[in-house]
Formats: sequence, structure tokens, C-alpha cells
Amino acid sequence: MNPISNPALIPPGGLSTPPIPRDTAAAPATPTGAPGATRPADDASRKRAANSAADTTPSQSFAEALEQAGGSQPLQFSRHALARVQRRGIELDSATLGRLSDGVGRAASKGSRDSLVLVDGTAFVVSVSNRTVITAVGSEQMKDNVFTNIDSAVIA
Repeated sequence: MNPISNPALIPPGGLSTPPIPRDTAAAPATPTGAPGATRPADDASRKRAANSAADTTPSQSFAEALEQAGGSQPLQFSRHALARVQRRGIELDSATLGRLSDGVGRAASKGSRDSLVLVDGTAFVVSVSNRTVITAVGSEQMKDNVFTNIDSAVIA
């Protein structure tokens, strides 16, 4: 009679014993249940895992992979930021915008939410999560200014 009386407790393959690996010659003399004992299959799988890990070294960080998968969103400016840029006479050429976007990307890779990005003496407060510039302050207006509600600063 079967030692397990409840058929629901019998595994799908029945009550057979697990197969013994073929390379028993490489098996250690220590019994399997003894402390420090390893099974030959464990050694072989560890070697395979080590070899496969050496073959597939990651060439990029998780943040880079995530950015590539989702596509880099363009940098946006809020109405308030656009008004500040125009009123304060801040010039936004393609090089400045590129450095600003790079700074926002670096802040995102570090997990920042709201960041102060400095580009050539101009300060931009940016919501990193939605890549939106909240405000901009030129070097002339930066005197006696305090930036609040930021969790990081990036010099780009």
C-alpha cells in the first residue's frame, strides 16, 4: 500500500526517486547529507553558471537599457519656464539644450525626482520624472536666490 493515503499529495511523476547523475566518479566521498557535502550536479551547474556569466557581461547599466527600451523623451518647458527664459533673456541654443538634456538624463540615472541643473551659469529646475523644465534663472538673477524642493544638483 502507498505510504501517502491522499492522492492529491502524490507528485505528478509518482513517488519515484530522483535520477542519479551519470558522473558518479566525480562525486565526493562525503555523504550527501553531511555538512559541506555537494552533489555532482550542483558542481556542474555552478560551473555552467560561472561560464555563462563570464560570457554575458553586461555592457550597459539598467538605466541605459531602460532609456533605450522606452526611448528618450524630449525635454519640455512649462509655461512658467518659457516666460522666465524670455523675460530674463536666457539664450537656449542647441548645445545648451543638449547639455541640459544630458544633465537631466544623469539625474534620472541616479533616481532624482526634482533637480537643479547648472549649464554655463544658468540654473534650471527640472522635474526629472516627466523631463519638464519648471523654471530657469540666469546668472544675473541668481544672486541671493534660494532653490528649494530639489533632491539633486547637476553641473552639465
